[in-house]
Amino acid sequence: MNFSVFARRAELIELLLFDDVDADTPARVIALDPARHRTYHYWHAFVPELAPGQLYGFRASGPFAPDQGLRFDRTKVLLDPYGRALAVPSRYTRVAASRPGDNAAYAMKSVVAKPAGYDWEGDAVIRRPFAETIIYELHVAGFTRHPTSGIAADKRGTYAGLIEKIPYLQELGVTAVELMPVFQFDPHHAPNGVNYWGYQPISFFAPHHAYSSRSSPLAVVDEFRDMVKAFHRARIEVILDVVFNHTTEGGEDGPTLCYRGLANEVYYILQKDRSRYADYTGCGNTLNANQSIVRRLILDSLRYWVTEMHIDGFRFDLASILSRDETGHPVPSPPILWDIESDPLLSGTKLIAEAWDAAGLYQVGSFVGDAWQEWNGRFRDDIRSFLKGDSGTVPRLARRLLGSPDIYGHKQREAEHSVNFVTCHDGFTLNDLVSYDRKHNDANGENSRDGADDNRSWNCGVEGATDDAEVEALRNRQIKNFFALELLSAGTPMLLMGDEVRRTQQGNNNAYCHDNEISWFDWRLVERHAGIRRFVTLLNAYRRRRDPSPASARMSLSQLLHHARIRWSGVDLNRPDWSEQSHSLAITLESPRGSFLLHGIFNAYWEALAFAVPAATGEQRWRRCLDTALPSPDDISPIEQAALFTESRYLVQPRSVVVLALGLASADQRDRRPDAADWRQ
Repeated sequence: MNFSVFARRAELIELLLFDDVDADTPARVIALDPARHRTYHYWHAFVPELAPGQLYGFRASGPFAPDQGLRFDRTKVLLDPYGRALAVPSRYTRVAASRPGDNAAYAMKSVVAKPAGYDWEGDAVIRRPFAETIIYELHVAGFTRHPTSGIAADKRGTYAGLIEKIPYLQELGVTAVELMPVFQFDPHHAPNGVNYWGYQPISFFAPHHAYSSRSSPLAVVDEFRDMVKAFHRARIEVILDVVFNHTTEGGEDGPTLCYRGLANEVYYILQKDRSRYADYTGCGNTLNANQSIVRRLILDSLRYWVTEMHIDGFRFDLASILSRDETGHPVPSPPILWDIESDPLLSGTKLIAEAWDAAGLYQVGSFVGDAWQEWNGRFRDDIRSFLKGDSGTVPRLARRLLGSPDIYGHKQREAEHSVNFVTCHDGFTLNDLVSYDRKHNDANGENSRDGADDNRSWNCGVEGATDDAEVEALRNRQIKNFFALELLSAGTPMLLMGDEVRRTQQGNNNAYCHDNEISWFDWRLVERHAGIRRFVTLLNAYRRRRDPSPASARMSLSQLLHHARIRWSGVDLNRPDWSEQSHSLAITLESPRGSFLLHGIFNAYWEALAFAVPAATGEQRWRRCLDTALPSPDDISPIEQAALFTESRYLVQPRSVVVLALGLASADQRDRRPDAADWRQ
C-alpha cells in the first residue's frame, strides 16, 4: 500500500498502523524521513504486505502557532483526507481530540479500502433530464428507523433498510432521491442531543458507517453500492447532499481530527488574526474551497462518488461559500465552481446549488455557471404566502408557476433551472406548515432561539394536533393545494420525506438534533393519510405523462408551459386581478395553433368564487382532473377517467385549486381526434 498526505508546514509525519480500532496505541509507527519520504509538500511511504481493511492514521509534528495559522499537535491521531473508509471506536469522543494529550483510543481511524472488485452488474448512472425529474429528499436513517417501518431491527436506519422501501418510492412516482449527508460525519457535534442531520463532515470520501447494517468498514462501502445499484434498477437516481463549506473541526476550541492538524492554514479561511476562523457557515469554520489543494480535494471527491459509487448528482449545501476566495470575499468567477462544471468525468452529473450562505450572501438567480440548478427559496416563500392568504401575492404566484422568469429569465435558462420546493429538511414539514402559527423547538434545549422565525405558516384555526373535523378538512385541502402548485409549476419539483402522508415534527422547525420519533417516518401514516398519498401519486403521474401520439414531440409539463400560449384570467375570462387585494388567479394554456389544453384556477380567498371557463369547441370537452376541495378519491382522477364539465362557470370553493384538461367527449372518440399534434394530456 502506498500512503500519501499533504502537510506543507509539518516537520515530521508518522504513519500509524493499528490492529484494532479500540487499541490504546498503534501496533506499528513508521516515521517518514523528509529526505526519502517527502516530495514538495507531500509526505508518502510505500508499505509492503498490507491488506484491505488495515487501520491507519497519521501524526503530524510542527509548530503550534495559532497567530500564524498553525495548529500542529503530535499527540493527536489524524485521519487521511482521502481515506475511502473509516472505523469508529466504541469509546469515540470529540472531547479527547480537543483537550491536551494522546487520543489514540478515542480516535476514528482511516481504513485501507479495496481498490477494485465490486460487481456493478452493468449498472451505470441514469442521466435523466431535469425536465423529467421529481426529487424526494430523505434521511437515510429516518426513513426506516421507526418500529412501524416493517424493516428487521438490524436493518432499520441503514442503506440495506432503504433498499427494502424502494417499491414505496416507485409507487409514489418520484424519479430521484436526494439523500441528506452520507459522508462520514461526527454524530456528537451538536449543542444538545445528537447530530442527526449529518451536516458536520469529517470525510469527503467515506460513507457514514452508522448507516450500515454491517460492522466491517469495508462492508459499509459495498452496502452503499448495493443501495445505489438497487435504486438504479428501479430507475430512480441518487443525488447526494454534500457539505463542502465546513468540517466538524469547528472553531478555535474545536477538536483536531484531520485537516486542522495537517495544514490548518491551507484547509480553512482564517481571519486577519490568523488564530481565528472565518465563519460564513454558522458552524465555526469555513473550508477554503478556492485554494488549489482544497479545490483538488473537492473535485477528487466528486469524481470518486460518480465513477466508483455511481452517484447521479449532488446538492451543494450553502453553495455560495464556494464562490468566496481565500480572504472570504465573493468573486465573480470562482475557480472551484468552474472546475466542477467543466470536469469531463462530471459531465452530465446533476449539480444543484443552495445558492446562499449563513453570512448573508444570497445568489438565487445569479449563481455562476451554466450547468447549475438552484434551490428556489423565493418559490417556497411566495407559494406559502399565497396559500396563507397574504395580500399582494398573485403577481408573484404567476411568476412562480412559469418557472420564475423574473429570477432566471436573464440567463435564458430552461424552467428546470429552478428547483421548486415548499418544504425541506430545514423548517416545518408540510403538515406542520398548516398546523402551527409558530415554531415549537423547546425539545432542542435552546429555549426556541434556534430555527427560522419567518415560516409563513397558518394553523387553520387551532395550534397543533386537533380532532376538529372542519380544521382537519381545511388542513388536508391546504396540503393538497401546496402539492398541486408545486407539481404543476414549471421547474424541477422537490418533495420532503413524509409530506405525502402528513409526517409531523410536532411543530419543531429545526429538528437537527433529534434521532427519534420527532424526525422519523412513522409508517402508520401511510394508511392513515392514504388519500393525500394517492393525490400526490396521481399528480406525479400527471407530471411524468407523455402524449402517446407519434405526431407530437415528447413534452414535459415545464416544456408545455414554455411552448404554450398563456392566457391569464380572474373570475372573468381575460381579466386577471393583479391588485394587492386579489387572492385568486386562473391560467389557460393554448397550443400554438389556438386549441385549449389546460385551465387551472387557484383560489386562496376565504369564500367560494364562480370562475368563467373557456368554451370548448367541436368534439372536445373539459374534464375535471383535480379539485382540492373534494374528498378523496374525487379530488383527483386519471385524465381518461375525469368527469366531464360542460358549464360556463365553475364554482371554486374557498382555498382550493381546480384543474380542467381538454379531451374528447368520450374515450371511444380518442382515436378520431383531428389534430394529434395539439393534444397534450
